[in-house]
Amino acid sequence: MTRPDDWHVHLRDGAYLKDTVADISRYLGRAIVMPNLESPIESVVQAGAYRDRITSLVPSNASFSPLMSIYLTDATTPTTVVEASESDFVHAIKLYPAGVTTNSSSGVSTVEHLYPVFEAMEESGMVLAIHGEVSDSSVDIFDREKVFIDRHLRQLAGRFRSLKIVFEHITTQEAVDFVTDSPANIGATITAHHLIYNRNHLLSGRIRPIYYCLPVLKRDTHQRALVAAATSGNASFFLGSDSAPHPRTAKEDACGCAAGAYTAHATIELYAEVFDGADALDRLEGFASHYGADFYGLPRNSDRITLRDDAWRVPSVNTLGADQMIPVRAGEEIGWSVDPQGVSHER
Repeated sequence: MTRPDDWHVHLRDGAYLKDTVADISRYLGRAIVMPNLESPIESVVQAGAYRDRITSLVPSNASFSPLMSIYLTDATTPTTVVEASESDFVHAIKLYPAGVTTNSSSGVSTVEHLYPVFEAMEESGMVLAIHGEVSDSSVDIFDREKVFIDRHLRQLAGRFRSLKIVFEHITTQEAVDFVTDSPANIGATITAHHLIYNRNHLLSGRIRPIYYCLPVLKRDTHQRALVAAATSGNASFFLGSDSAPHPRTAKEDACGCAAGAYTAHATIELYAEVFDGADALDRLEGFASHYGADFYGLPRNSDRITLRDDAWRVPSVNTLGADQMIPVRAGEEIGWSVDPQGVSHER
C-alpha cells in the first residue's frame, strides 16, 4: 500500500520528543503535529523552531516530514493566518475550546469572536482543525461533541462555506452524519482507539485509565458508526491517530488521569485490524494514504509499505524519556505487522 500519513498526532517536546519521533517516523511519511505544548505554538516562528527540533531527531534511515500547526487563541489575528499560509511548513490552525483537553487553557473562549480570522483562513485556503467539543461543565461529557455541532459547527460551516475544516477525532453518530452531509471542504479524522474501543472498555467492571481520552469513548452504537464511516470509502474520512503520550504516573494518578491514548507504536497495524474485521482491507489505503493528502492539497506519497498478517506482542511498558509509558494494547498481540524491510520505492 502507499505509505500512510497521520493527520493528527501529539509528539510533545523536550525529553519525550526523541521517543515519539522514533515511533512516528518508522514508516509514516508525514504527520500533522499538534501545537498544544505546555507553551503553545502560537506563531510561525515558534512552529518553525518546533519543526527543527522534530527533524533533528528523525533517525538517519527514515524519511519523515512533520507538518506543523498553530494554536488558535483569542488573540490570534488575520496577520498570523497570512504568515502561516505563506510558509511552506504550516498546514493547519488548531481550535481548542478553552479547557477542553490537555494543555488547552489558552484556547478559544468564544468562537464567534474569531470570525475575522476564519475569513482570512477561508481566503488563504488554510485548514481549520477543530477539537469539536464544548467545555461547558454543565453539559454531560458524553454529549459535548453533539452540543458543539449544534452550538458552533453548523453556524461556522454555514457562514464560511469555502473554509476547509477538519473535525478532529470524531466519536459520535451525529459527527459522522454531519460530515457525511457536508460538502467536500469538511472532513474528519478518526482514531484507531475510537474504532477499537467503546465506553464499556473504559468503565465496565473496573476503570481502565489507559483507555481514557478526550473526546471520551462513547457507547458501542457510536463505535459502529465510526467503523462504518472509516471503512466506507468516503474520502471525507481519513486517518488521524490522536496518539498522545503521557507518563505512566500521569495515566495512573488517583487524583486525575491524564487524557490520551498512545498508539504511535502501531499506527497502521491497529487500523488494519479494524478494516480486516470489517472485511474492508481494500479500502484501508484510501483512508490511510490518499484521502488526507487530497484534503490538505498535498501530493500522495510515492513510496510504499507492506502489511502482513503476522501477529506480534506489544511490550508491557515503553519508555518516554526517563519515564515509563503504557501504550495501547500493552502486553497483548496485534494481528498485523509492517514488513521489517521498511519503505519500498517500487511501484
